[in-house]
Amino acid sequence: MQWQKARVIVVDDEPELRDMVAEYLGKHRFAVRTAAGGHELDAQLADNPPDLLILDVNMPGEDGFAIARRVRAKSNVPIIMLTAANETVDRVVGLELGADDYLVKPFDLRELRARIQAVLRRTGRAVDPAPQPTQPQGPDPAALVRMGDKRLDLDARRLLQPDGTELPLTAMEFDLLRAFAANPNRALRRDRLLDLAHGRDNEPFDRSIDVRITRIRRKLERDPAKPEVIKTVQGVGYMFVPPKP
Repeated sequence: MQWQKARVIVVDDEPELRDMVAEYLGKHRFAVRTAAGGHELDAQLADNPPDLLILDVNMPGEDGFAIARRVRAKSNVPIIMLTAANETVDRVVGLELGADDYLVKPFDLRELRARIQAVLRRTGRAVDPAPQPTQPQGPDPAALVRMGDKRLDLDARRLLQPDGTELPLTAMEFDLLRAFAANPNRALRRDRLLDLAHGRDNEPFDRSIDVRITRIRRKLERDPAKPEVIKTVQGVGYMFVPPKP
């Protein structure tokens, strides 16, 4: 099966790294553009949005965290962040801002490609260049899972508000919600959630799950400080409690 090239933008202030990544990914059927910083990225986002963004954290001027915050406020494009610091706090900050994955420099180009492919699979952005036309219709009721007053559309990978408008989800957030939907009223350990949601594509660390649950609760719960949909089970992990019929 032939697939359309995934569009990737690499944002890094190091020309050698930008060129190296672009050349490698270009040889592996990616359509790659590069930017030296936030200003160049903004122009490219306005002209032709990508399927995935590779974003360096440590850049002069506007750093990667600030850029990720701006991008995530307007778009749910997947983001993989790069950093020279192997610090958990940096990884947590990136996840809190909505990054989908994290890679520490120096990195193996093959690992970067594998992580890109994993994120693209989770987001469904590697598409057939000649998709069959679809009929304009609403979501399949069988694919909708009620979560509080919201609905999770498993087929379209969307979280819908009561009025039908969409709440943006990152790939990791959707994967977690799908895992909860498949295991209602069941306490799930953090490591089990990593297995169910991410297939161990990412290096597991408990704090990453806690950060994502916090972000999810802000979208699901009426009062995130008093969760009713995704509850904490002390000493175990988290549990999805479906609304009563």
